[in-house]
Amino acid sequence: MPLTLGVPREATPGETRVALTPDVAQRLTKKGTEVVVERGAGADACYPDPEFAAAGCRLGDRADALAADVVATVQGLGEADLPGLAPGRIVIGLLRPLDDPAGMERLAEAGVTALAMELVPRITRAQKMDALSAMSTVAGYKAALLAADELPKFFPLLTTAAGTVRPARVLVIGAGVAGLQALATARRLGAVTAAYDVRPAAREQVESVGASFVELDLDTADSEDQRGYAKALTEDQQARQVELLAAHVAAHDVVITTALIPGRPAPLLITQEGVEGMKPGSVIVDLAAANGGNCALTRADERVRHGDVTLLGPTNLPAAMPLHASQMYARTVQALLLDYLTEAGAFNLDLEEEILQSAVVTHGGAVVNERVRSMLSPARS
Repeated sequence: MPLTLGVPREATPGETRVALTPDVAQRLTKKGTEVVVERGAGADACYPDPEFAAAGCRLGDRADALAADVVATVQGLGEADLPGLAPGRIVIGLLRPLDDPAGMERLAEAGVTALAMELVPRITRAQKMDALSAMSTVAGYKAALLAADELPKFFPLLTTAAGTVRPARVLVIGAGVAGLQALATARRLGAVTAAYDVRPAAREQVESVGASFVELDLDTADSEDQRGYAKALTEDQQARQVELLAAHVAAHDVVITTALIPGRPAPLLITQEGVEGMKPGSVIVDLAAANGGNCALTRADERVRHGDVTLLGPTNLPAAMPLHASQMYARTVQALLLDYLTEAGAFNLDLEEEILQSAVVTHGGAVVNERVRSMLSPARS
């Protein structure tokens, strides 16, 4: 029997993306996979039902999509969907396992094999499956646009009949994928850009997109883990970092923060005093808002005005650009599926294989990912 792949409409409020796009679905159907799409699943992402039908997909209701062998989602399924899943079903998505271990336990109790796209390891073979980086690219781009729209001045240098307008100064804190894309976008808009990252190795990447690298008098030599992510600083280091960053924050018109460690509260980088030290009209876009924010005054999904400074705390910017965000995400799902399809068309769930060993969170009624299991209380794990 060929593999069946279900694509339900996203149930998370405000989520406009779809896990599979018609072009990707067509590639999978040509491999023998039967793709079942819930009617309307792609509507908010500008992918109407007729496009899925033309790609060889079968349109159905939600129950049809959930009955598939593998269910592809963006943000996972709600509790109301779990009774509709037969034990052994595979659910793929950005499941936030390190931020919601209890949710992973519920999936385990339902007998679901949960595969978290954000836990795909950072190895060469898995680059094409790196959904987290793909979505961070979208978030960084959109963050710069939000800042430009909110700032009461031009981003670029302008020479006009009314005189010369000096360019905006943009500081990005955290030079991961989102930060680098924010820098590149702000520079394309004409701003003068700079970035700070706790990892000294990030300097080369920052300078490669035309930004200057901010150095602080802080020992952060051992600040990067084996996966390339920033490690948490000690309390003394963090306090010193906040103190040293304040002057740089005050010198810029826009600050975009992206510092986030999954499973932990976002590190505090800008205090209330730091905000009050900024110039009138300045803007902060805090991409760590979902985990508490890098700024003390950030409120998730709210626009906050403190004095003459505006703070934005968006938690799902990719959903603001659903067409391309869906396309990019779908390609990472496609890459993962095609790598594990057998000649007979089944999904080869080899838990000893490096990528699946890292990304599979639940299987056989239990939480099998060690990092997630360690976050559950002993009585529950």
